[in-house]
Amino acid sequence: MRELTLRIENMHCGACVRRVTQALEKVPGVHVGEVRIGAARVEAPDDVRESALVSAVEKAGYPAIVEQ
Repeated sequence: MRELTLRIENMHCGACVRRVTQALEKVPGVHVGEVRIGAARVEAPDDVRESALVSAVEKAGYPAIVEQ
């Protein structure tokens, strides 16, 4: 497992936080640690690609990048 932080744009409210949380929870094996306006912290198995996390958030309607 590894811990990753995603920077997420255009989140403005609690509904945004819920939407992003739900999107990340759909990625197999991912444990969502914290989602707040502008960022998310997750634990992901080593075989989960960072692009899968970004894609899940973007499908929910928010631009995202993984912070290094």
